[in-house]
Amino acid sequence: MALRIPAPSRSDLLIGAAVAAVGILEAFTSATSYGAAQNPELWWIPQALIAGGLLCFMRGAPVLVFLGTVLLQFLWHRQGYEACQVHQLIALLIGFHGLGARLSFRRGGPWAGGGILIFDVGAVDMRVLPFPEAIYLTVMFGFAYLTGVTVRAWLVRAQRAAKEAALAEVERERRAAEAVAAERSRIARELHDVVAHSVSMMVMQAAGLRRAQGGENPVLTGIEQAGRDAVNELRVMLGALRMPQDEALPQPGLDMVRNLISTVGNTPLRVTLTVAGEPVRLAPGLDLSAYRIVQEALTNAVKYAGEADVQIKITYHPLSVTLEVTDNGNAAGADGLSTGNGLIGMRERAELFGGTLDAGPREEGGFRVCAVLPTSPGVVLV
Repeated sequence: MALRIPAPSRSDLLIGAAVAAVGILEAFTSATSYGAAQNPELWWIPQALIAGGLLCFMRGAPVLVFLGTVLLQFLWHRQGYEACQVHQLIALLIGFHGLGARLSFRRGGPWAGGGILIFDVGAVDMRVLPFPEAIYLTVMFGFAYLTGVTVRAWLVRAQRAAKEAALAEVERERRAAEAVAAERSRIARELHDVVAHSVSMMVMQAAGLRRAQGGENPVLTGIEQAGRDAVNELRVMLGALRMPQDEALPQPGLDMVRNLISTVGNTPLRVTLTVAGEPVRLAPGLDLSAYRIVQEALTNAVKYAGEADVQIKITYHPLSVTLEVTDNGNAAGADGLSTGNGLIGMRERAELFGGTLDAGPREEGGFRVCAVLPTSPGVVLV
């Protein structure tokens, strides 16, 4: 399995460039103070560039960077130099810090402890270190590692707090939505139990009185018809109250089907729209449900038909409107429509207004959805 190292971040690139710059400056200005024969020592420049280049990958590979900085220090002392260059010391401190900041204590702690140990025993410096110097290195490198651990702990807490806040916000919104839905359901029940029942009783009493008077009283006939229309409208309102809340807001209707077709322009579908008959103004709830049925049928075609021709036909009749969406693609079975706002949702919308819905594969291939919705109050097709 290949080792994947993420690309350097901007901050790591800046740190690496700064360390390399310090090393190059040392090569030109203070080479003799480290025991070099002359000033400058140009061959020190590649060492500085390597040290800075290693630090550029601290975010993605902290262990490799740490081992690289220790190895560079070891090679430096193998050349006979006793003192550690400033840029090398900075690179070592960043290496220890990176172990704590990028890795968990279980993963980074052994590397940091092992690094401190090999410095204390003189394995890197190629000499036996005095006890005070070993203590100094332990404290210095240990402090660098612990600052990294502290930074990591703070970041972990901050990320956990942000995640918990996001989850709390989602939960708050969910509970608010549930509370709204519960209130809408309560209102629907009260309308059904009180208003609808009372209006139905008024219709029955008006019908009884009309029949008792011979059945030809136009006033009572009007009251009876108005009551039946009110009951039908209440039934539609109750169904709308039980729909998702966003659908209670102003929504599109059949006049927006052409805009709906434009939203699938980047799909393999070739969609055509045909409108037959004399268009009539539909009730808002009916218009919305008709639009949603066409929308769901078109969505189903996008999901399952593949590259296909889709025909949407809206036919207005004197008492009803027919919505037919057919395609010649890969037929999706009814099971593919039976979840979410699929076949069940379309059928419920149709039946809410006394309509019918038929959906299924076509014999010649493809899929067909056909809904018939009454456009006049009191007309029931089911």
